[in-house]
Amino acid sequence: MAHEPQVPAAGLIVSGKAQPGDVVYLKVVTVNDTGAFLDWGQPKDLLLPYSEQRFRPDPGKRVLVKVYEDERGRPVATMRLDRFLTDDAWVLEEGEAVNLVVADATDLGMKVVVNHRYWGLIFQDDITQPLRRGQALTGYVKQRRDDGRLDISLLPPGAARLDVVGDKILEALRLSGGYLALGDKSAANEIKARLGVSKSAYKQAIGRLYKQRLISLEPNAIRLLPGALEE
Repeated sequence: MAHEPQVPAAGLIVSGKAQPGDVVYLKVVTVNDTGAFLDWGQPKDLLLPYSEQRFRPDPGKRVLVKVYEDERGRPVATMRLDRFLTDDAWVLEEGEAVNLVVADATDLGMKVVVNHRYWGLIFQDDITQPLRRGQALTGYVKQRRDDGRLDISLLPPGAARLDVVGDKILEALRLSGGYLALGDKSAANEIKARLGVSKSAYKQAIGRLYKQRLISLEPNAIRLLPGALEE
């Protein structure tokens, strides 16, 4: 059975959270002839050798690195993540909760590091919130392809997914005085822009909220029913 990973609240994995094996976003303290030195919350800063740099980082900036132990057992950092990460994630199952660290934007969506060991991709249509490089959050395996590559979703599978979308809708209704100008006839891009979810997920979620007698439905809007959220 898949276990919910223990991850920090969505945000940056910052100095002090790193240990060998982790992919983390660390601040550059100084740069000298040996390399760059990163703040990882230890008395001695973490070395990022020149040979492990993809570009020359500037002091005060952050870099996405993998922490590992060199041949002498010393912790060091590398920006060359492909040396340690793989696309072949056969051990993970669809629907499984995973740790994510946001890496880079691509033409298809956002490339992420999964469980500090694998590459994954969140397609543009599955991005339900703003994402930034180095951000740590929980995701879910949406699909494991025949070649082992991972498609990642930020929403859990099944009914839990609709609960998350429903909570987003109820919060939007609270903030807008109980009226939201989005219905099942609204354009998909309007729903995505307002709530960060697909039209399909929105329609399913408002259907559940309607059956729970929390909202009323109009072609291009929904309304919170009086007293629906009272204790």
